[in-house]
Amino acid sequence: MADHKSAIKRHRQSQNRALRNSHFKSTLKTAIKKALAAVEEKSAQAEELLKKAISTVDKTGAKGIIPKNRAGNYVSRLTRLLKSRQS
Repeated sequence: MADHKSAIKRHRQSQNRALRNSHFKSTLKTAIKKALAAVEEKSAQAEELLKKAISTVDKTGAKGIIPKNRAGNYVSRLTRLLKSRQS
Protein backbone atom coordinates (compact mmCIF):
# COMPACT_ATOMS: atom_id res chain seq x y z
CA MET A 1 0.00 0.00 0.00
CA ALA A 2 1.17 3.53 -0.73
CA ASP A 3 2.39 5.81 2.02
CA HIS A 4 0.64 9.05 1.15
CA LYS A 5 -2.30 10.35 3.13
CA SER A 6 -4.95 10.01 0.45
CA ALA A 7 -4.12 6.35 -0.21
CA ILE A 8 -4.23 5.55 3.49
CA LYS A 9 -7.59 7.29 3.84
CA ARG A 10 -9.01 5.53 0.79
CA HIS A 11 -7.90 2.19 2.19
CA ARG A 12 -9.56 2.96 5.52
CA GLN A 13 -12.75 4.04 3.76
CA SER A 14 -12.85 0.91 1.63
CA GLN A 15 -12.50 -1.27 4.72
CA ASN A 16 -15.39 0.54 6.41
CA ARG A 17 -17.57 0.22 3.32
CA ALA A 18 -16.77 -3.47 2.93
CA LEU A 19 -17.77 -4.07 6.55
CA ARG A 20 -21.01 -2.14 6.13
CA ASN A 21 -21.82 -3.88 2.84
CA SER A 22 -21.22 -7.33 4.31
CA HIS A 23 -23.66 -6.49 7.12
CA PHE A 24 -26.35 -5.48 4.63
CA LYS A 25 -25.75 -8.57 2.47
CA SER A 26 -25.98 -10.82 5.51
CA THR A 27 -29.22 -9.14 6.60
CA LEU A 28 -30.57 -9.54 3.07
CA LYS A 29 -29.77 -13.26 2.92
CA THR A 30 -31.33 -13.86 6.33
CA ALA A 31 -34.54 -12.03 5.37
CA ILE A 32 -34.85 -14.01 2.14
CA LYS A 33 -34.23 -17.33 3.92
CA LYS A 34 -36.87 -16.55 6.56
CA ALA A 35 -39.41 -15.59 3.91
CA LEU A 36 -38.72 -18.73 1.87
CA ALA A 37 -39.00 -20.94 4.96
CA ALA A 38 -42.31 -19.34 5.93
CA VAL A 39 -43.71 -19.82 2.42
CA GLU A 40 -42.59 -23.48 2.35
CA GLU A 41 -44.28 -24.12 5.72
CA LYS A 42 -47.37 -22.23 4.55
CA SER A 43 -47.07 -20.18 7.70
CA ALA A 44 -49.52 -17.43 8.59
CA GLN A 45 -46.58 -15.02 8.83
CA ALA A 46 -45.46 -15.70 5.27
CA GLU A 47 -46.90 -12.49 3.82
CA GLU A 48 -45.48 -10.35 6.62
CA LEU A 49 -42.02 -11.90 6.30
CA LEU A 50 -42.22 -11.52 2.54
CA LYS A 51 -42.96 -7.79 2.90
CA LYS A 52 -39.94 -7.39 5.19
CA ALA A 53 -37.74 -9.34 2.77
CA ILE A 54 -38.88 -7.24 -0.18
CA SER A 55 -38.25 -4.06 1.77
CA THR A 56 -34.74 -5.24 2.64
CA VAL A 57 -34.05 -6.22 -0.97
CA ASP A 58 -35.24 -2.83 -2.23
CA LYS A 59 -33.09 -0.96 0.29
CA THR A 60 -29.94 -2.89 -0.56
CA GLY A 61 -30.61 -2.42 -4.26
CA ALA A 62 -31.16 1.31 -3.83
CA LYS A 63 -27.93 1.69 -1.86
CA GLY A 64 -25.99 -0.04 -4.63
CA ILE A 65 -24.93 -2.95 -2.46
CA ILE A 66 -26.50 -5.34 -4.94
CA PRO A 67 -27.37 -4.41 -8.53
CA LYS A 68 -30.88 -3.04 -9.04
CA ASN A 69 -31.74 -5.73 -11.58
CA ARG A 70 -30.74 -8.47 -9.14
CA ALA A 71 -32.94 -6.83 -6.50
CA GLY A 72 -35.84 -6.86 -8.95
CA ASN A 73 -35.22 -10.52 -9.72
CA TYR A 74 -35.27 -11.39 -6.01
CA VAL A 75 -38.56 -9.55 -5.51
CA SER A 76 -40.10 -11.17 -8.56
CA ARG A 77 -39.09 -14.68 -7.49
CA LEU A 78 -40.32 -14.21 -3.94
CA THR A 79 -43.72 -12.85 -4.93
CA ARG A 80 -44.16 -15.51 -7.60
CA LEU A 81 -43.35 -18.24 -5.12
CA LEU A 82 -45.82 -16.90 -2.56
CA LYS A 83 -48.60 -16.64 -5.12
CA SER A 84 -47.99 -20.15 -6.42
CA ARG A 85 -48.07 -21.59 -2.89
CA GLN A 86 -51.30 -19.78 -1.97
CA SER A 87 -53.34 -21.07 -4.88
